[in-house]
Amino acid sequence: MTSLRTSEIRDMSVEERNQRLKELRNELMHERGVSAMGGAPSSPGAIRALRTDIARILTVQKEEEEL
Repeated sequence: MTSLRTSEIRDMSVEERNQRLKELRNELMHERGVSAMGGAPSSPGAIRALRTDIARILTVQKEEEEL
C-alpha cells in the first residue's frame, strides 16, 4: 500500500476523492478490528499510513470548500 501524495489528491475529482475516502475508512476499520482481536496487522505502519491519507484528503476538501 502506498500513501497518497497531496498532488494526486488535488488531481482527483470530488467523486473520486469521496470514494477513496470511503475505501480508506473501511480499510482502517478492518485493520483496527484485526488489531483488537489480537492479530498482528499485515504491515506495522498500516494504521498510521491510513490515518495520514484520510487526513490529507480531508484537508484538501476543507481547503477547496474555503475557496
